[in-house]
Amino acid sequence: MTNPEPATPIDISMAFKDFSLPGLLAVPEHAKGLVVFAHGSGSSRFSRRNRFVAETLNEAGIATLVFDLLTAEEEDIDQYTRELRFDIPLLTDRLIGVIDWVSLNEAISVFPIGLFGASTGAAAALVAAACRADKVAAVVSRGGRPDLALDHLAKVKAPTLLIVGGDDEIVIDLNRQAANQLPVEHRLEIIPGATHLFEEAGKLEQVAGLARDWFLNYFSDL
Repeated sequence: MTNPEPATPIDISMAFKDFSLPGLLAVPEHAKGLVVFAHGSGSSRFSRRNRFVAETLNEAGIATLVFDLLTAEEEDIDQYTRELRFDIPLLTDRLIGVIDWVSLNEAISVFPIGLFGASTGAAAALVAAACRADKVAAVVSRGGRPDLALDHLAKVKAPTLLIVGGDDEIVIDLNRQAANQLPVEHRLEIIPGATHLFEEAGKLEQVAGLARDWFLNYFSDL
């Protein structure tokens, strides 16, 4: 029995009414589902941490879409103002647009959709999950700010995993408060010795493994 060919990410461009967003799409052979990534503050589709998690998911037979939430022009503005990265309604609209784009793309529309959000991207992921409850099968937050989505948490129907570093005390408290508002199956996973970016040895591997298992579990239920 031969192993499936590794998934090679391909560059894509998703066109919307007045703009387009670039992304990296990787679809392993016999994929079990598709995870759309929403990166954190000041990051992009080239985020080293999200790319690492995406590769781990690909190895487990999960397709991934890592994309830019902002256009190149908006990125230039945000580098100076730092305001767009915290504009949760804008980031959510972009993520919802990508979810809808996936649903209309014949090659990948068959897959159940998961959302992986980091930092402010996690808030956008949770709001998008509430707004597209019929399309989102599971959510994972890495060092997320779900407190920025509090008004929408009661409408989330997708099982949600909240991953926080054990040394990220303020974010732990914010995630605990948010977890209490989630009406669906959820878990708060605290990784000892990890800070906000999970840069310590082996910590990002733990994040990737937890995310992989969460998505595989809920994709298999569909």
